[in-house]
Amino acid sequence: MLKKELRQKYKALRNQLSEEDLEEMSLAIANKILKLPIWEKTYFHIFLPITEHKEVNTEYILHLLSGKDKEIIISKSDFETRVMTHFLLTDNTKIKKNQYNIPEPVDGLEVPSKKIEVVFVPLLAFDKTGHRAGYGKGFYDKFLSECKVETIKIGLSFFEVEETIDDVFENDIKLDYCVTPNEVFKF
Repeated sequence: MLKKELRQKYKALRNQLSEEDLEEMSLAIANKILKLPIWEKTYFHIFLPITEHKEVNTEYILHLLSGKDKEIIISKSDFETRVMTHFLLTDNTKIKKNQYNIPEPVDGLEVPSKKIEVVFVPLLAFDKTGHRAGYGKGFYDKFLSECKVETIKIGLSFFEVEETIDDVFENDIKLDYCVTPNEVFKF
């Protein structure tokens, strides 16, 4: 299936989720993440969900990371340059939604992409080879290409794996894992 078709399909499926489904599945994903071999790492990048798009609620994962004393990094997106700037999340970080309803840090201590060891990646769909379909703006592919090769990339999905994404591009960055409420996929 093509990314465009997958985006339509999974946006529609997400829209059918109730608040209760969303919270239950987000918690199940967080519980599965506990089993991943990532906990010796220090620098974790996480996205803050666009609630209007019914993205995975990453608050549960934030609590895990915080409880394990991890350095948590969140980003701010520049829609003109398609560049993400990364900031350390602290007690003093002010979060504000941008014009696309993405919660972002106002400012803070900047962290270079090369320092990040684990990235939780938002997505709409993923396939059996670890390719993903996001919203199509290329922010994460650009960001992930700036990270070290050994940075662990973990997709978070409410839905199960697709057989294949047909229109994968040369510079699409593959995931190492994708976590759903029911399963952990390793690529």
